[in-house]
Amino acid sequence: MVLATVIGGSVGQRTLESSKMGNGESKRHDLLVDGAGFPKDVGERVLVQGRDGALRADSPQVTAAVKDVTTRLDQLPGVREVEAPITSKDGRSVLVTFSLPGSEKDNDTAHLEEIAGAPMAAVAAVQKAHPELRVEQHGGASEQKALGKQRKAEEAREQQLSMGGTLLILALTFGALVAAGVPLLLGITSIAATIGLLGPLSQLSPLHGAVQQVVLLIGLAVGVDYAMFYLRRMTQEQDRGRSPEDALEVAAATSGRAVLISGFTVMAAMAGMFLSGNAIFSSFGVGTILVVAVAMLGSLTFLPAVLSYLGQKGWLEKGRLPFILKRRHRSNGESRVWNAVLSRVLARPVVSVIVAGGALVALSVPALGMHFKEPGLEGMSRSEPIIQTLDRIDAAFPGDTLAASVVVKAEDVTAAPVRQAIDELQAQALATGKLNEPFRTEVSPDRTVAIVSMAIDGKGTDAASAASLDALRDDVVPATVGRLPGAEVAVGGMTAWSKDFLDVMQARLPLVFGFVLTLAFVLLLVTFRSIVVPLKAIVLNLLSVGAAYGVLTLVFQDGHGESLLGFTSVGGITPWLPLFLFVVLFGLSMDYHVFVLSKVRELVDRGRTTEQAVAEGIKSTASVITSAAAVMVVTFAAFATGSDQTMKQLGVGLAAAVLIDATIVRAVLLPATMKLLGERNWWLPRRLGWLPKFEHEPAVAPA
Repeated sequence: MVLATVIGGSVGQRTLESSKMGNGESKRHDLLVDGAGFPKDVGERVLVQGRDGALRADSPQVTAAVKDVTTRLDQLPGVREVEAPITSKDGRSVLVTFSLPGSEKDNDTAHLEEIAGAPMAAVAAVQKAHPELRVEQHGGASEQKALGKQRKAEEAREQQLSMGGTLLILALTFGALVAAGVPLLLGITSIAATIGLLGPLSQLSPLHGAVQQVVLLIGLAVGVDYAMFYLRRMTQEQDRGRSPEDALEVAAATSGRAVLISGFTVMAAMAGMFLSGNAIFSSFGVGTILVVAVAMLGSLTFLPAVLSYLGQKGWLEKGRLPFILKRRHRSNGESRVWNAVLSRVLARPVVSVIVAGGALVALSVPALGMHFKEPGLEGMSRSEPIIQTLDRIDAAFPGDTLAASVVVKAEDVTAAPVRQAIDELQAQALATGKLNEPFRTEVSPDRTVAIVSMAIDGKGTDAASAASLDALRDDVVPATVGRLPGAEVAVGGMTAWSKDFLDVMQARLPLVFGFVLTLAFVLLLVTFRSIVVPLKAIVLNLLSVGAAYGVLTLVFQDGHGESLLGFTSVGGITPWLPLFLFVVLFGLSMDYHVFVLSKVRELVDRGRTTEQAVAEGIKSTASVITSAAAVMVVTFAAFATGSDQTMKQLGVGLAAAVLIDATIVRAVLLPATMKLLGERNWWLPRRLGWLPKFEHEPAVAPA
């Protein structure tokens, strides 16, 4: 792990270019622009308008302020393309646009904050000189400058909440601080080693910049879980009278085997992201599979070594929490609460299935009306001054922030036929009533590519924006630049990117679902030698995922809980989230399922009836499953505390699904359905009798 971390630090991670992240025509648009040699500039805009609405754009005060802005910007080094001021349709606002030199790296936040300083100071000086006006700046660089510190503080807070909450839960679970630190150590080292390994891998295939966040999210969850399974079994065996060495051997032969099977099942689910047809998901697939593999390997090598050392030294119970430790020893790790719940569930399995299953189905119903919409700028907090500036720009110049873009590639885009076609493009776009000024045209240094941008109706991903895009793609472009002989034309922009991405996701969802479900079925069939177990596992996991989708829809689409979570609903769910949630949740649900059923199956193989095995197996694993789920809920919920609405949706969706899975599914539906099915749980057709037989928890000599 240390070696992997060092190697990654020396190599560095190669980041996926933004032009390769999309799908369809918009991706082709981005690749044409990326290959044309355009300067990687950052666009900025300055709004000048009267505060009370009385002053118009041609008022002397506004004219003087606009001239002051352009003069100051022209004098700043690095500022270029200060364009002629644009007046709004209502004649009350003026917009000055200019460019700043970008970075060769995508999302280079430090560079953005550096280049934004001088222009923002100049605009602030103009504002001070003209207090009767609004003179405000917005753009990629100025937004990062204004919100960068807050975003970094939010990321730090999320990590602190995640780590602190995890440590608290572990301390309450094991009753000692040293024992609590062991699972956290495995999670952190797994994350560090994975990030190190991503460096060399990214040299072969560039990875999305957010892959490290995903690794942190999944790595902490599975790393802590695997160590908890291992450590809990070791402490249980010690409570039964075994020496630390013997207890560790038993844990290695039992929970270690369950971790191995579980790890492969989780990785199989994560592999579904490779079938999404999008480079972003492929990056996430690489990161999640790698961190699960590292955590699994660490739990089978690094973890036993640490536990052996600490056990021999007698340090596992250092930093005791006396009351909790005594209760753990007295109960042998079993939970009185879950024992009481399980006894009632097994006494009334039909009622339990109807009530619990009905609750999950009811939670899933809202997901049938799920709409997809990228939160983007609309989903950002309106309390920030820089975002309020953006709102005022959008109100005065609607559609300009998220403009549509048409790229034209030809031998010479400055030739008369191409220029005439571009003029026709602008005229017909304006005639539709769905595309608006300002129009901007940029030509590449070699004059082979031209970019024509124009404002659209709506807010980027709503019905009005979609209608503008359809008019541009279906009517305007084919009748104008699309008729140029030998020219390559593509429409891009945020609206086009979102639509093309969503089209591919919807087309690929059945393929991803089918792959994950089929692979999970095969793995569970081979592992438990049963047709019923994998079918039931798939149904239960789909109920968990469906309920999580329903919670997402109720909260983020319908707006329930806006004030509690601190967001404003945009009326839809981030398009990439359902596929990502399905793959991750299915993998994590199978993680718990394998761990519980391994214990139950082994008890059945030792002669217990299915009802006895279910009662004993789930009672002995319920507390550790609950603790492991609590760790995941805390880890995921921490991501819902920031201002980024996409991360809020991710955190709430994951936390809700894990909570539902660990309580309603594992503690109620699983035991109730297993009791109802009885010995039929283990039915296997004779023609599949050749399947290998695994010892899930090999028999061990009594203590």
